[in-house]
Amino acid sequence: MRRALSLVGLWSVSLVEFVFPQQPVTRADAVAAALARGARAAFGRADTAAAAAVLHGARLYPNPALAATYTKDVPHYHVIADLSLDLPWLRSARIGAAASARDAARYGFAFERATIRFDVDTTYTRALATLARARLSRRNAADADSLLKMAQLRREVGDVSDLDVRLAAVNAGQLENGAADDSLAAVEALLAVQLAMALPGEQPTITLADSLAPPSDSVPSLGAEPLPVAAAAASLRSEQRALTLAHRSAFAAPSLQVGVENGDPTQGGALPTIGLSLPLPLFNWNGGEVARATAARDRAQANLEFLQRETAAALARAQREFAVAMARVQRDRRLLASADRVAAMSLQAYAEGAVALPNVLEAQRNAREALGRYVDDVAAASNAAAAVRLLTASDQP
Repeated sequence: MRRALSLVGLWSVSLVEFVFPQQPVTRADAVAAALARGARAAFGRADTAAAAAVLHGARLYPNPALAATYTKDVPHYHVIADLSLDLPWLRSARIGAAASARDAARYGFAFERATIRFDVDTTYTRALATLARARLSRRNAADADSLLKMAQLRREVGDVSDLDVRLAAVNAGQLENGAADDSLAAVEALLAVQLAMALPGEQPTITLADSLAPPSDSVPSLGAEPLPVAAAAASLRSEQRALTLAHRSAFAAPSLQVGVENGDPTQGGALPTIGLSLPLPLFNWNGGEVARATAARDRAQANLEFLQRETAAALARAQREFAVAMARVQRDRRLLASADRVAAMSLQAYAEGAVALPNVLEAQRNAREALGRYVDDVAAASNAAAAVRLLTASDQP
């Protein structure tokens, strides 16, 4: 049974590394694929294109209307063109609202792209960490099997009792179970990277080309306004311009009427006609639209203030977490070197009969935990650096 569990663990990781045809994928390749093929990026591009189309429509002038009528009274024929006048104070407010909405969509799409990079980056890091743990578990299981064989040989020559052999067997079986679990987790983490790249997630088809390493000590600082705050500020400007437009639209735009009349026997040829249509706000002063625009403006103002506080707090928290994670990585390096040395010395001493088996198992357990903590802390530091990059991202490609 123990041998079967060992085969399961080894087969699960080998499944990732050898069985399926694999394409080496770097972290940058994964991010580029997610941005090019992912649904979230497609949604963002569509929203940005829609906002640009709204701005284009706001800049267009109204089309004229042409009316042709016939009456029994002379003149019989009337052809009149009606052209709505796009007043400058209405046009500027309309275009300003649409332009600010386009800017908000652009900032929002830039932050969505940064979020996609963050998600793929952290998913890639988690996959590297789980693969490293799977390899560590395989090595630990192999070391435990070697220790079991050593205990069996020493029992045959009478150096140790059967208790040491049983204790080594229990330790080997537990490590083999852990190796099987870690191997399965490694496969699932690799499939998560494929799904983030918009690839099928039924079976592994890629292999991770990058290695798990601590990030650099320096992270980007906030050079400009954070993207969520910039998007909220653009939305507020759009709502303010929309409110201005609602106030100015209480007096609707007039229209100019130009035409000709024909068919009067007392007059020869076509007779020109010109007129001006002035809407009168007797019953509707656009109060409903003004109230709606005011509420939207107030909501955008509250959202901007909320995002300013939340983004500043999140950035400060991410920077603190990055600093703490890097300090843990530095301590882990020193602890790992000492734990590995103690484990090697205890194993040598057991082979020489100087220490008991529980001492060896304790030293090896400490070494495994130290290495596992180092892997986890390196992954945490990489993810913390990615969080800082997300919160300091700009709207540049």
